[in-house]
Amino acid sequence: MNSACEAHGISERRACSIIGADRSTVRYRHRRTDDAAFRDRLRELAAERRRFGYRRLKLLLDREGMRMNHKKLRRLYAEERLQVRRRGGRKRALGARAPMTSPQGQNQRWSLDFVADTRTDGRRFRILVVVDDFTRECLCLVADTSLSGKRVARELTAIIAQRGARPLLCVSDNGTELTSNAILSWCQQSKVDWHYIAPGKPQQNAFAESFIGRLRDECLNETLFTSLRQARVVLATWQRDYNEVRPHSAHGGLTPASIRLPPCSPASSPLRAGFAGGLRPVLTQSPLAARIARGPGQKAALQAEQKASFCLQRKPRLKNGETPLDRTEKPRHDRQDGNPGLYF
Repeated sequence: MNSACEAHGISERRACSIIGADRSTVRYRHRRTDDAAFRDRLRELAAERRRFGYRRLKLLLDREGMRMNHKKLRRLYAEERLQVRRRGGRKRALGARAPMTSPQGQNQRWSLDFVADTRTDGRRFRILVVVDDFTRECLCLVADTSLSGKRVARELTAIIAQRGARPLLCVSDNGTELTSNAILSWCQQSKVDWHYIAPGKPQQNAFAESFIGRLRDECLNETLFTSLRQARVVLATWQRDYNEVRPHSAHGGLTPASIRLPPCSPASSPLRAGFAGGLRPVLTQSPLAARIARGPGQKAALQAEQKASFCLQRKPRLKNGETPLDRTEKPRHDRQDGNPGLYF
């Protein structure tokens, strides 16, 4: 309306009469109050009273002096996706009653799923997959012919003991193993929230599904499993390679294990991965490259310093394909003093 008045040089009254609009409608300004505090309290009550609908929650809010029209409360209740799921059949774990948020650090959200494969004799086995959604690190690959809810709870407890921290939220589908009473009891004892994706929506568990795609393409489809013992060995080797050697595109070429290490650790900087004795990564990054990355102005001084120090040292004999960097002393983490146990 303002642009039309300025373009034609007419008043607001004249413009409204031409288009047949009411002047009060044109001058209306949005005056809706901010409901952030009300939404926060509504979510808190819904988390405490998991089986309360919006009518009972309104009574609780009225007691606290936070009064609101029931129609507006229902709209906010639906926008926050706090609807109560109907129970059907036996007692199941219903999970957290709130939408998922993106993880901002390690051990904030873990994703779980199962993948199946077949041995050469035709017998099938299943693999439990647990992934940290922030670091993309594979926390466990448990292969067995049967994986019950109690077994899943034991494996999660073992992962928590190994990492020294429990997750804030676990995400999974609605499989019978993950909705069992064993998982429900474990969540209550461990004080870990559990979020179940919508039925028929595997994309809501995207981190686990993406990892399973890499696992099947790079490991399962490339290997013939003759026994369950061989499958466990192969999966453990591939898990170590995935976490410590394989570059991940989500981290700009870094490994998932380097994301959870402190900045002072050698594994927290980009590595040119090599292999020695299997799938254990070898630290092959030049110390000069890491120091030059601090600033372009120090490049010439650092190169001169390295050249002078290299001339003072006796050049050792090298084998075929070996470089002087391979003879340098490399730090080693050997699971002592609470170290996570990465090998370099």
